[in-house]
Amino acid sequence: MKALICDEPGRLSVIERPVPVRGENEVLVRIRHVGICGTDFHIFAGKHPFLEYPRVMGHELSGTVEETPSGSALKKGDPVYIVPYLSCGQCHACRKGLTNACQNIKVLGVHCDGGMAEYVSVPEQNVVPTGGIALADAAMIEFLAIGAHGVKRGGITASDRVLVTGSGPIGMSAIIFAKARGAHVTVMDTREDRLAFAVDGLGADASLFANASAETEVMRMTGGDGFDVVIDATGNAIPMQRGFNFLAHGARYVLLSVVRTEITFSDPEFHKREATLFASRNAQPDDFAEVVRQMEAGKVPTRALNTHTGRLEDGVSLFNEWSQPEAGVIKAILEV
Repeated sequence: MKALICDEPGRLSVIERPVPVRGENEVLVRIRHVGICGTDFHIFAGKHPFLEYPRVMGHELSGTVEETPSGSALKKGDPVYIVPYLSCGQCHACRKGLTNACQNIKVLGVHCDGGMAEYVSVPEQNVVPTGGIALADAAMIEFLAIGAHGVKRGGITASDRVLVTGSGPIGMSAIIFAKARGAHVTVMDTREDRLAFAVDGLGADASLFANASAETEVMRMTGGDGFDVVIDATGNAIPMQRGFNFLAHGARYVLLSVVRTEITFSDPEFHKREATLFASRNAQPDDFAEVVRQMEAGKVPTRALNTHTGRLEDGVSLFNEWSQPEAGVIKAILEV
């Protein structure tokens, strides 16, 4: 089979390798579409902290069933998407049902080879029928589930005023699912084009340019209160720390972003607000199901999100092209 492998930072190759042998209780899936994530671009650039090269990337996956274990409810040809978090099922987190926070988690395309290949074999519980969702759209379910999980963590309701900082794909997914809950959503970023898309394409209620006067503008927009929920999707420690300035009293702060360094905040300011800080990691099965429900309800603008497509065989040149900001990529998908 063909696979697109990152040999080392900045160098990709299309290689031939054997089709994986299906393990016990695993399903062999013929991959059809692979969404490219910011994680993949970080791997390509050599910026990912938890990775060994060479690595076949790819964790936003859809395809069709090729082989199943005996007694499986799945059958050959079934359209499916893949949950890429391989949890151990044994650790403290898994025993509590928090498989997204498994202490021994392996993520396809990061800790082990992923789905930028013609086939992948994964545990049956990680293979989910797409229902009526088109396979190209199903390759976007995983990144959308991350936003859905963050919105759930924040307990967002229709009475909340929400600020999403960072309007990349993960921030966009948070906007979509906060709006699905009826919240009033403001998005903040330094890119005018992304702010415009968030309002015109995703239904955000307002936008805010992340300049030196943002704190003043937040107070003006909220009548001096601040936001009920702030969701950070910037992936940068400086705006993550700045986000504490935008919290109302009694607010919740959800960190979808993760950075390698420490972040700090003023304890007196945080304490007097009785604010709550949430980490949000990966997604859980009900988050994936929520994405599918909202897709089926027409609440996810999949055509607008999927801005770029190309073939796996052309992945070497496409990665170089799509990793440039001027390419205007929101979500790129490789067809296999």
